[in-house]
Amino acid sequence: MDVLLWLIPAAVFLGLLGLIAFLWALKSGQFDDLDGAAHRILFDDPNDKPRPPRQTAHAPQASANSKISREEKK
Repeated sequence: MDVLLWLIPAAVFLGLLGLIAFLWALKSGQFDDLDGAAHRILFDDPNDKPRPPRQTAHAPQASANSKISREEKK
């Protein structure tokens, strides 16, 4: 029963802390535009341009198929 003397004030403190955090978020405008982010993700940015294909300076690596085709030529 002695543990209740610690748990009840701790629960009340955490509840008040959560309430204060919620009221701060409400006052600072965190919940003003709930649908804006959901709609913005659907549209492209106006300055997005397709990137050119990436060119590498290395020769393509040999694959398993190229090794088989060399063995067939022998």
